[in-house]
Amino acid sequence: MTTDKPYLTGHYTPVADEVTATELTVEGTLPPELTGRLLRNGHNPKPGATPTHWFKGSGMVHGIRLREGRAEWYRNRWVHTPALDGAPYMTDRGPDLTASTAGTHIIEHAGRLLALCEANLPFELTPQLDTVGAFDFEGKLRTAMTAHPKEDPLTGELHFFGSSPFPPYLMYYVADAKGEIVHSAEIPGATAALKHDFAITRHHVVFVEGNVTFDPADHSGIPYSWSDAQPARIGVMPRGKDGAGSVRWFSIEPGNMLHVSNAYEDGQGRIVLEGPTVDHEGFQLSWNWWIGAPGRGTEPVSRSYTRRWVVDTAAGSVDEQIIDDLPVEFPTLNEQYLGLENRYQYAISFPDEKGFGGYSLVKYDRTTGARRIHQVGDARMPSEAVFVPAAGATREDDGYLLTVISDLKQDASQLLVLDACGLDRIATVHLPHRVSAGLHGSWIPDGAGD
Repeated sequence: MTTDKPYLTGHYTPVADEVTATELTVEGTLPPELTGRLLRNGHNPKPGATPTHWFKGSGMVHGIRLREGRAEWYRNRWVHTPALDGAPYMTDRGPDLTASTAGTHIIEHAGRLLALCEANLPFELTPQLDTVGAFDFEGKLRTAMTAHPKEDPLTGELHFFGSSPFPPYLMYYVADAKGEIVHSAEIPGATAALKHDFAITRHHVVFVEGNVTFDPADHSGIPYSWSDAQPARIGVMPRGKDGAGSVRWFSIEPGNMLHVSNAYEDGQGRIVLEGPTVDHEGFQLSWNWWIGAPGRGTEPVSRSYTRRWVVDTAAGSVDEQIIDDLPVEFPTLNEQYLGLENRYQYAISFPDEKGFGGYSLVKYDRTTGARRIHQVGDARMPSEAVFVPAAGATREDDGYLLTVISDLKQDASQLLVLDACGLDRIATVHLPHRVSAGLHGSWIPDGAGD
């Protein structure tokens, strides 16, 4: 297929077929506690389809089943939503929340596997990645759902939101550990700004509005653009059923953040929030890549640098700074520390906006400020690194990082298992075909989602 769309070429070339392969070749030794499934989602248009925007491509989920040192199977499946067969999102009756690409993320909660896209309802899948259908939490979810819900590691609750370019702009939800929505609220003061991710701490929910907002004049299929008139803000809301009435919004420097690294309350009660952000130039270079327009960067993220905000709610102030000059995205951590103060976090580094530099996996030590880099090799691109705790772990970084490599020279892919402490390679699982670069995924240990 000949195209000038960067999201359909190179590492992002779509996979054309659904396949199943068993008894995969393993180099090295897979730790026996890696018994479960690595699931990863991403936009993968069907052959012949050329979406107007990277994020409009239909979702395809890739799964790798590991069990006690063996790689039992790999399979990939499109998420069979109405949109896969061409159903429009907008209808005479308004948006069809089931007409989803379902191509951003996949999670497990309360025994359900959910493929997510922030403009739509979740789609439930079987453990074998077959599509069950749209899931609306027994009728209690009547809006879209973010692709980045947060599961509280202490309570098992799932926190999430639904955002819209029209009122109500922001709805917040909590589902209990059994998967039932037990709380929902409209968040006062929110706007039509793009809200892709958010954060929770032990006592607060943290929303982020950047300078990217709804723009009906945009015709890419995802009508958002940068606006200097749209204020960049952080919203801080106490957790609990009455929290929405106490939300406070704090002004921050112009920019846009897609993904949160983590947030927590420090010893002084201030809220610390971190994540990669782009300035106006970086957003425009990235957006032009996402739609295949001229004036784009060489990568889907340009000028994306990790930023830290410290919100002092007592003083009503925010201190912020860029804490690293390496272009990164897809931050992850040991999710047992989600909402708590974490020492380590991980990310994928990209070449800069002019194409200099390579892809690598990065580990940050927030205590010392040091970073460690694992180079994956020429023409090889890693996926978001998923952390899995080691058996009997005593330290935060006792565990493994799982990342899927797209290798253009070999036209192949492998699952790399790295030691999360030193980033040394432990094992390689060879996959039956090259897996296109995707977005987000999850490790589902045995006993969850079965």
